[in-house]
Amino acid sequence: MRIVDVNPFFFPYNGGIEHRMHSMAKRLAEKGHDVTILTSQLKGTECEEKVDGYTVIRLPSRYLNVYNPPYVSTKGVLAALDSLDAEVVNYNYRWAPSWNRDLALYGGRKLYTCHNTWGEGVGIQGKISMINDRRFIDNVLNTFDHTVCVSRELRKDTVSMGIPLERTSYIPNCLDESTVPHMAPEGEYILSLGRLVKVKGLEYLVEAMRYVDCRLVICGKGPEESNLRKLISKYGLEDKVEMHGFVGEDEKPSVIEGSMFFVMPSLFEAFGITAIENMSYGRPIIHSGVNGLADTVGDAGIVVNPRDPRSIADGINTLLSDEGLRMELGAKAVEQANRFTYDTHIPRYERILEAVASGEDPDPEI
Repeated sequence: MRIVDVNPFFFPYNGGIEHRMHSMAKRLAEKGHDVTILTSQLKGTECEEKVDGYTVIRLPSRYLNVYNPPYVSTKGVLAALDSLDAEVVNYNYRWAPSWNRDLALYGGRKLYTCHNTWGEGVGIQGKISMINDRRFIDNVLNTFDHTVCVSRELRKDTVSMGIPLERTSYIPNCLDESTVPHMAPEGEYILSLGRLVKVKGLEYLVEAMRYVDCRLVICGKGPEESNLRKLISKYGLEDKVEMHGFVGEDEKPSVIEGSMFFVMPSLFEAFGITAIENMSYGRPIIHSGVNGLADTVGDAGIVVNPRDPRSIADGINTLLSDEGLRMELGAKAVEQANRFTYDTHIPRYERILEAVASGEDPDPEI
């Protein structure tokens, strides 16, 4: 098949969507498919290059850095899609009007992969997100042949937004190909790892540390960094909470191995890729259970109340005080992480692409 995977952002921009696109494209190319990734051109990148058996085409674009990722505007998306003459196109985004418009106008077979919860955001951002999402569903998504959701809960939400069940499927995010789930000896601190944005609920985790006697390492970067530092200072937690900063892929294994368990107090979480990354090292997960997170973690963690520092602290203290429970949940974490491998899910994804390319609805159980 000639497959075109579309997203305004791709490497060197690093995010969960980009890593999924790379892993899928690489494996589909290994299976003999002709795979192209169509994206915007970030500074310092080539207009076209070959990567791990697939092609990357980058279109000149304008960026406005008001958030992470930035607002992007690109001309010529539709013309590029038409020239590539794909048998099936997959789109991964919904916050770029120029891309949305051209994807809606594109007349070929097309699939949408839904990576984020509908209406995701806190306060005014959540209201803006819901307005954008409603317009996207009505004006863009309804022109697509099929939608893939990264969690079962997100699939349910997508159906509740008006997309027929038979036009949806579930294909989760998966572990990096080089990651082999195993029980690593536990470290000395508890860990938070991810973007520093409101929807991750980190302000409640910092406050929870007032009632916990251990060290927390927060890894990541984002617009909430200054607010989190102010909270750490306000509560006098400088000796308990370390702001580690951005962690690259090379550093991530050692950071995870240095931890006892992972804390994820998210307010929204369609899937939780960092959860399975931590579980692959035998790390239990304390999490808020929102959206697709409960399904991702399974029995490998403790559920706490979102936006509730006392509940988060209680969950942390429960694991700190019970080594046997940590070991039990760690073993379950490894078992759960083994469910999220590309060897399991790429064949299912391939069948969905083939069905859409043929003008058919995939098997609803896929």
